[in-house]
Amino acid sequence: MAEVQPFRGLRYNIERTGNISSLISPPYDIISPEEQLFYYRQNPYNVVRLELGEEQPFDSPENNKYTRAADTLKKWLEEGILFREPVPAFYIFEHRFIHQGVMKRRWGLTARVRLGNQSVGEARPHEVTLESRIWDRLNLLRSCRVNFSPILGMVRGGLLPLLLQLTRGNPDLSAVDHQGIAHNMWVIRNEKSMAEVSAWCAHKALYIADGHHRYETALAYQREQQAARYHCSGSEAFNFVMMTLTDAEDPGTIALPTHRLVRLPQPQSSAKLREELSLFFNVEDCNLGGGTLPEMLKPWLGILEERGKRGTAMGLYGLNNQRLYVITPRQKTKLQAMLPSSYSQDWKDSDVTLLHWIILRQIMGINTPEKEEECLAYTLDEQEAINRVNSGEYQLAFLMNPVPIPKVLAVADAGDRMPPKSTYFYPKLPTGLVMYPLWDDL
Repeated sequence: MAEVQPFRGLRYNIERTGNISSLISPPYDIISPEEQLFYYRQNPYNVVRLELGEEQPFDSPENNKYTRAADTLKKWLEEGILFREPVPAFYIFEHRFIHQGVMKRRWGLTARVRLGNQSVGEARPHEVTLESRIWDRLNLLRSCRVNFSPILGMVRGGLLPLLLQLTRGNPDLSAVDHQGIAHNMWVIRNEKSMAEVSAWCAHKALYIADGHHRYETALAYQREQQAARYHCSGSEAFNFVMMTLTDAEDPGTIALPTHRLVRLPQPQSSAKLREELSLFFNVEDCNLGGGTLPEMLKPWLGILEERGKRGTAMGLYGLNNQRLYVITPRQKTKLQAMLPSSYSQDWKDSDVTLLHWIILRQIMGINTPEKEEECLAYTLDEQEAINRVNSGEYQLAFLMNPVPIPKVLAVADAGDRMPPKSTYFYPKLPTGLVMYPLWDDL
């Protein structure tokens, strides 16, 4: 079902560049402009120059962030800043991080994975993608012909014990990112071990946890390359994409919620909006004890979590000044009857599905991709969501519970997709520890 192979990765020559921790960055889609500047200043060889180059006023089709990334890549290769692994290898990662005050470890296998068409038996997505982001990544891939950051994938069925058997001894490389998350990497070159890993993966279904845009970018690039060639053997590098596979049952595999900020497309009074919401949802006022907002936030989130254990529940802020609400369905069957009948029950039961299809689309009129881009923003931070409503930048904040990983897998198995940014797998994989060149001399 899955073809997982070792590859000759591109890596930093730390004898030339110094501390690897100063060379890595997060993936492009979570780097703010301020962070982009930070990584540019941190080290002249930081991978951000490849992953997310700066735009300039004089940019043109011949000189832009994509062409500059390609020029930088070429220069670093010529100068020995980057080197290519002499033989194909697997790269095993251990990510150590603190979550809710507890030390966690997540293990992953970085490999090249044969691209499929996302049908049953291929890499299975669970989220809708935005076309604008695919074009950005495709332009970069055309210019550089390298996967700079891996997609995060999941498999079921015991990958973790297999990886632990292969990582005895000290790691080959260790880095700590600016959040204090430690990343340890082992390079596996033993042919017997690599064959065992590939054989094990061959019987597994793959799920895209994070990196849906990069996967679809890789598919688009593959189609372009195949169309431009008279004959393809199937072994060309563009038929594969770099992916880090993690065990869906690994205790360190954590999916966080992404909260929604809403800018209403048309002015609506709080009373009118609450009336429309109340037709379908219970709107529970959770301003407990009349304390200050910061004092009430944590108890409110506790109530939201408890309600979520019973079924659909969303937090809502901004409906009536500084009031905190939890909304739950009045009649779930009635709500689900308003959803497309062709989708699976797991998709219909998802909190983010009801938010996007019922509240945002049908009640608020945010019903096209263009309106979503214009009216919605996302954050992991509950306090940030509330602050941005208080500032007047947005009118409402919907605070979400996380989508359980079994539901993510079930939605993907059914071939359905939840709204964009339904999940946030933490921590993000670092960019720059190993890269996959899409050149033919494998």
